[in-house]
Amino acid sequence: MLEWIISGFGQVLTLENILISFVGCFFGNLVGVLPGLGPTASVALLFPFMLNFEPLSILICLGAVYYGAMYGGSITAVLLNIPGEVSAVPTAMDGYPLAKQGRAGPTLIICAFSSFFGGMVALFVLAFFAPALAKFALSFGPFEYLSLMLFSVCCSCGLSGRSVSKGMVAVIVGILISLVGCDDATTAYRFTFGSFKLLQGFDVVPIVVGLFGITEVLRSLKSDSATVVGGENTYQSMWPTKHESKLSFWAAVRGAITGTALGILPGLTPSACTFISYSIEKKTAKEKEKIGKGAVEGVARSESTNNAAAMAGFIPLLTLGIPTGPVLSIVLAALIIQGVVPGPLMFTTHLDLTGAVIAAFIVGNIILLIMNVPVVKLWVKIAYLPYRWLAPVILFLCMMGTIVIRYSMFDMWTMLIFGLLGFMAKEVDFPISPMVLGIVLGKSIENYFRQAATVGFERIVEHPIAIVVLIASLAALILFTIFKDISDED
Repeated sequence: MLEWIISGFGQVLTLENILISFVGCFFGNLVGVLPGLGPTASVALLFPFMLNFEPLSILICLGAVYYGAMYGGSITAVLLNIPGEVSAVPTAMDGYPLAKQGRAGPTLIICAFSSFFGGMVALFVLAFFAPALAKFALSFGPFEYLSLMLFSVCCSCGLSGRSVSKGMVAVIVGILISLVGCDDATTAYRFTFGSFKLLQGFDVVPIVVGLFGITEVLRSLKSDSATVVGGENTYQSMWPTKHESKLSFWAAVRGAITGTALGILPGLTPSACTFISYSIEKKTAKEKEKIGKGAVEGVARSESTNNAAAMAGFIPLLTLGIPTGPVLSIVLAALIIQGVVPGPLMFTTHLDLTGAVIAAFIVGNIILLIMNVPVVKLWVKIAYLPYRWLAPVILFLCMMGTIVIRYSMFDMWTMLIFGLLGFMAKEVDFPISPMVLGIVLGKSIENYFRQAATVGFERIVEHPIAIVVLIASLAALILFTIFKDISDED
């Protein structure tokens, strides 16, 4: 049963392929650190240079860039509160508070191992259960997708602060922001107020960079921070404690399961999967009270989910030819150009190529781990630099990461305005994480709501999974409201 994977290792473990994987991981890491230049931009930049490669070399390089960029986004998220890409936002919510407590080193170590673990679990599932899971994923319709997203929204509202109502308002504001511009289904323009600039809508990257990066600079300047963190920078402090390791391990296990399960569903990108998983972690974590304030469980769950979802996306791609996001659409195009059409034949006629791809991804994940763990100590030194040096660098990274998305000054102003709004929201204790979730999931919620309405809401009785998730969403919202009222009285 394992012969085809063992044969795949024989194809992959050559100097050329290992070098391709190493360069891909390095390039992905490098680009992933920069705000705005996430996995999609990384893969798109390299795509034209790969067309002369063999199909296996293309998949090795694209895969290495993909998960390299996914991990790279967590580095600046933890150290500077600047998510390299959208899926790193949940990591920043807990990673940056941990860095400010002097735990930047252990947090980056946890990120590296959690990301590695999530990817390996997803690859195991890809190797042994891909065809069956792909068929199960196709059974999900608009009711199931809509219920999953509403569950994530309810969890985010309930665990975003001391007020459930503030969380609900923040989510609604986020969803409304995501609806600005042209409606994809009707081509109608919404909330544009006659402005030509608003016709294209808001890109999520400038908003995220503003709400996290610019907001943090303003808050640090107000408090006159000397450095990002305090504490002694010793080698011993680079590694998590036994307690942190135990907490993060089980959080990574939960994240790997969630990321793999959600990652196989077409339409759910790794960023959406990570937000949903992080919302669930707020209910399942052992130290729930620390989530959002500096919890290793939140970091481990986010990173494990992120990489697991990225790898799990290859299941529907290779078995059915269905990409789950823009990055995998580029991978699909590259394979088709090379004459390889992903689908059921990948596990019959092209079994040797599939085994080699799985082996390549395993090797790539190991290379990524070996590459990043030794340099954690160097990354952590950034957090100990004087803030008067870091602030201009952070602003430069924020501006560069924003401008390269659409080369638009409108995005630059968007980043600055949301930075100011984020600063004011923090001052009055108004939650911003539910708003980000609303922005990320807003379009998808609208699309699945519209599809469910077209089918007919009365047919939800034919979808027991959706019913169970919706009941859990309502129960969670009610329980959060009751518990917060009791805590307020105390």
